[in-house]
Amino acid sequence: MSKLILVRHGESSGNRERIFAVSPHDQPLTELGYRQAHQAAQRIEQLFRPELVVTSAYLRASETARIIAGALGLPLEIEPNLHEREIGAHRGRPYDSFLAEPDYDPQRPWAWKPAGGESYEEVQARVGPILDRLAAAHTHKDVVVVSHGGVMTTLWAYVAGTWDDAYVPPNCGMVLIEHGPQGYSKPQVIDTAESARDAGG
Repeated sequence: MSKLILVRHGESSGNRERIFAVSPHDQPLTELGYRQAHQAAQRIEQLFRPELVVTSAYLRASETARIIAGALGLPLEIEPNLHEREIGAHRGRPYDSFLAEPDYDPQRPWAWKPAGGESYEEVQARVGPILDRLAAAHTHKDVVVVSHGGVMTTLWAYVAGTWDDAYVPPNCGMVLIEHGPQGYSKPQVIDTAESARDAGG
């Protein structure tokens, strides 16, 4: 059985200020974010025996992944399509700015698409196949996958088969997804922090 250890990146300045990044690809970690990444590496070392770290190319994720890979002595691979949801017209705006959009449906938030951006359903269509490929390529192995809050939420829904109660991890929150002959098992939260109130990148 393969174990995919999903990790959200450490805190970025956008997370701290609760604002969608203007340039999401190059937003770095805060000092707290670096500490969170080191703590995540320690936690992973205690619980798993990974052979590889795979990461989104966005700076806040790749910095987190480099810390984890360096601490554990593991190879690091960049997965370009693992990046966070494109928020389009809401770049530079507060996390809750979408609530004022007339077409936003709080009962189906995964279906809403910002102007110039992606819906969570579109993110899931992009990142779900990455999870499938990693599970198939690393049978009976542990792999760390560093990405973003929105990506992890969509992957939770992808594996669980429903958007209901899809988990939104805090910075450096971790989720375990196991894959075997019968497919995916139910995702498991393996951090002890409370869930974040939003994905926010």
